[in-house]
Amino acid sequence: MMDRVTIPELCLKFAEKSWADTFQLVRRCMEKSRDESRSRKPLERSLEKLQEESNVCTINTTKLRLEIIAKQQGMSFHFAEATCYLSADLFYVEVLLLPCGEVEEVKVVPHGESPVPSESLLQLLRSKNFAAFSLKLQGLFAQYNIPGDNEIKFKLLASLQCLGKDLWKIAHLPREQKYFDPEMDLINNGRIGDLIMGKEDCPFTMRFFIPPTNGTKTLVSDLNPVVQAAQVTVVVSNVTHKLQMASVVPQPPQLDPQGYPVFVPLNEVPNEMLPACFLLKLQPAMPVMPSFVKKLSQITDVDLQWAPLPKLLMRDSLSANSSWEMTCESNMIFTVTLPGGVMHSYVFPGAAWDVPAHRGAVVDSVPFTHPGHVPALLELLRHQCAINTLLRSCFIFHCASPGSVCGLHFEVLPESDSSFSVTFQPPDADSLGVLLVNVPKPHQITCSLFGANTRDPSINEYLSSVIMSCMSIPETMRMLYNKLEDITSVPLSPSCSATTETENDHSAPSSTAVADTSRALATFSQSAAMPKDGFSVADLARSALTVAKSESILEIN
Repeated sequence: MMDRVTIPELCLKFAEKSWADTFQLVRRCMEKSRDESRSRKPLERSLEKLQEESNVCTINTTKLRLEIIAKQQGMSFHFAEATCYLSADLFYVEVLLLPCGEVEEVKVVPHGESPVPSESLLQLLRSKNFAAFSLKLQGLFAQYNIPGDNEIKFKLLASLQCLGKDLWKIAHLPREQKYFDPEMDLINNGRIGDLIMGKEDCPFTMRFFIPPTNGTKTLVSDLNPVVQAAQVTVVVSNVTHKLQMASVVPQPPQLDPQGYPVFVPLNEVPNEMLPACFLLKLQPAMPVMPSFVKKLSQITDVDLQWAPLPKLLMRDSLSANSSWEMTCESNMIFTVTLPGGVMHSYVFPGAAWDVPAHRGAVVDSVPFTHPGHVPALLELLRHQCAINTLLRSCFIFHCASPGSVCGLHFEVLPESDSSFSVTFQPPDADSLGVLLVNVPKPHQITCSLFGANTRDPSINEYLSSVIMSCMSIPETMRMLYNKLEDITSVPLSPSCSATTETENDHSAPSSTAVADTSRALATFSQSAAMPKDGFSVADLARSALTVAKSESILEIN
């Protein structure tokens, strides 16, 4: 019977072993197939960790590191004549090594095409940034991971390449500039956004939305807003679709009145009936409201899980410094600290948002079958992105300074699928004000102020320009509050005072409405606008507002 070997004895036995010997030992353990049912993941992670900690650079260590990356991505690996080959069905990557283990050259070879040098992959390997190299390889693998047998794969790859060429043509059609920054205009206003293709080492991707800041220092711009993008690929479908095998955009393009190309019918160009469709893989996945999903469903069928839209937006917005709570009535309360130490509290009443019309679902992909679908899909997604960005701005947090007190409370309520209201207490007022935010189009946001005791005809235009430039509800409310403080601090002339008093006498709400509003204000200040008996603070405030405000909301809805 063999004696048991203790850990100290093992340490002593392998103390004199080199890194290369240790690597080989772990590899031999991985290659032994004593029990196929047991996973090799722990050994793979151990080998990867060993290589991360080792600074030794030899041809064997570099080769081993690339082999691990290839297996992690589901690719095959082989080595011949100082060259590593990381291979998938429709492409492979060549990595030429020097005797010292450094990387001399990297090439990407798509199926049926000549090798193309990749400077980006080369620099990642030379800088030993294997994690970024692996991530980029993952994108390429997803791009070329086309299902089916070889015949189907080659046809789908050819169709995807034809689609790419047509999208490239659409992207370069003339258009009217809407943003001062050229890059932002390309992303937010381009028919295809910022199209990234034509490079073998980059996945076929389009960037189509980024919150505009116009140089304004806001909560959104402080946190480096994420660019919404989509990778274009092809996937298996349960039904067959007619897919292009040639361009459907004539040269030169013929444009319709909206500036989009007139496409050649698919029946008039080479095509194939294939059990697949094209796919926009959203990066990151995005919450979408029912009305927008309905429009998407005219092109695709998706299996979705529904939840109140603020909850979905909150999932990827909360940070370690988050300050929020959920009440027993499922109301979500968020505390936001703005520059200068100003603190806001935003309440999203659960009863208002957790209804079918205002729930959302996370969409991670959108199928389509024709290049003409893409511009319309992107405009729809941009519209939802604009709404999401505004609502999400209420969830972005900054560390509050010690002793800070939240003095301003707001309630956010849905009004329609593209508008919502923000109820608040104006400065030096005993009534509530409501800011109605309407997003009729991706590039258009309007604000309408009601019940804030101001007769400045330009304030709505001013607020609309503010919110368009910063895409932030807290920043807009801060600017509004400052504006109202400036207005109320200016003394009225005797004639203006008399006129105002007369108008107030004619337009004053009933005593019951005043009492309701006063009680609502007390509730709003003490409990952050918790709904009582099915009525929110905004509901009480609306009873004391002018008829014009009610008519405006009805018109929008």
